[in-house]
Amino acid sequence: MAEDNLIYSGKSKNVYNISEGPYKGKYRLVFKDEATGYIENGKPVFDPGYDTVVGEIPGKGAIACRFATYFFKLLKEKGIPSHYIDSVKDNEMIVEPANPLSMPAFSADMPGAEPLMNLEFTWRNNATGSFWRRYPFVRPCKNIHKVVEAWTKGDNDILITFEALEETEAMNREEINASVELVKNIAGIVTQEFASKGLHVIDGKFELGRLKYGDGKIVIIDEISPDVLRVCKGYSPDKNGDCTVYSECAVSGLNNGKRTIKNKNQVAAADFVNIFL
Repeated sequence: MAEDNLIYSGKSKNVYNISEGPYKGKYRLVFKDEATGYIENGKPVFDPGYDTVVGEIPGKGAIACRFATYFFKLLKEKGIPSHYIDSVKDNEMIVEPANPLSMPAFSADMPGAEPLMNLEFTWRNNATGSFWRRYPFVRPCKNIHKVVEAWTKGDNDILITFEALEETEAMNREEINASVELVKNIAGIVTQEFASKGLHVIDGKFELGRLKYGDGKIVIIDEISPDVLRVCKGYSPDKNGDCTVYSECAVSGLNNGKRTIKNKNQVAAADFVNIFL
């Protein structure tokens, strides 16, 4: 399969059009070993909650692909459609061509104008990460009942309200409601699956779109992998679902007006993926 069929290159994978063979016309996802995170004391700290690539983890692409395969098959069993077709190599997946939720720039001739290329939807079981940094009055690790947010996906992800999506006509209210319901349903399945293994999902993010040759319904596309989930151990909820050991786990900071928060009980992706392989 020719590498010049590259359609898109992202932080965690490359997407290629398949021009020949039994999967002609489908897309090939090649998962990368590159990982996002932040630099601390001159060393990379890998964390899927960040958007900057800070290094490589050998074999990570193959792990992500096998992990995504597991969950896409699980969703199919639950009657939730996706773009998944098959996994043909350790780090390669075949999927249906899909169009991410997007919108062209109506005034493309104006300097600075650009299209909305695609949207990501975050969902959060607990208040931490960027959610807590934006709303620092909230108790860390409070149960926030899978609150869903939409973000523009790019070099720098930007939060966009559902009202703005509707008023700009990027999505109508029916599409927004359907997307939120879909994200929460999938989040519930993923959370339950981890709970069955004694682990707790803090938050995650999904990308949605429409199959190019489908019926127009919004489905989950892209991936479900360690690149899009944050998981912890030692979760101890009270009757409201708020974690009771947050003071022993969450570490916050404030430096030059910049807030930080880390969770000491967060599990490195490499430590939780094998339970689903």
